[in-house]
Amino acid sequence: MYCLVRGGALVWRFWVSEGFWPPAEVFSKGGNGGCGLVRRGHWPRLGPCLFVMNKPLLRVSEVACARGGLTVLEGISFDVHAGTALILRGPNGSGKTTLLRTLAGLQTAVAGEVSVADETIAYAGHADGLKGTLTVAENLSFWASLFGFGAITPALGAFELSGLSDRAAQSLSAGQKRRLGLARMLVTGRPVWLLDEPTVSLDVSAVALFGEAVKRHLAGGGVAVIATHIDLGIEAEVLDLSAFRAVAPRGGAFDEAFI
Repeated sequence: MYCLVRGGALVWRFWVSEGFWPPAEVFSKGGNGGCGLVRRGHWPRLGPCLFVMNKPLLRVSEVACARGGLTVLEGISFDVHAGTALILRGPNGSGKTTLLRTLAGLQTAVAGEVSVADETIAYAGHADGLKGTLTVAENLSFWASLFGFGAITPALGAFELSGLSDRAAQSLSAGQKRRLGLARMLVTGRPVWLLDEPTVSLDVSAVALFGEAVKRHLAGGGVAVIATHIDLGIEAEVLDLSAFRAVAPRGGAFDEAFI
């Protein structure tokens, strides 16, 4: 994550999908009032400025979240910096899905704050998000166009879907559908990946493909928050949500369905 600063004020945040540029390549003393990019263009003339990388891409501060009007987690705080991953652990019903949905903005936090730049999140839940009558390539092209990201060939290759590009999604196996659903993440161009049990239906080789995709995403400066109990072969911090489970009301119990 780079922050564009002018006159001491934050003007814009942006992320570089192919890795971070060295400062000499990002900051130019000539042209555009000292605000020229030498490798990427189409940036506005904002006057004297400086590109710096400092804040975490995702910050969670004393967050509590609920399902069905019942608080299930509370007091959660963590930062996720560029190039790092966080693995969410906990038994069934511990609130992993609820937390991810809260981070993704699909539901509001009961308390606390989730700090993340606008339009930086890509979320993959339990559903694959596919249109069955569209082909593999058409599904990816739809998502790529939605997010303003052009090429789908790298995503097809990353999940070994090139040979299936003309096949309708409805004719894919469960594992192939999951691979296609995960390939969507690559065409979003978003730096913050939130993934809920992404390896469901995947065989060992497909889990390895996913692990490599996450590694490349992190190497490019992205972040990933993943609810999983599978070893993905990536370096990551682990957060066990059991320690943040809210106290159930007297005489009540948590609804463990899909939280």
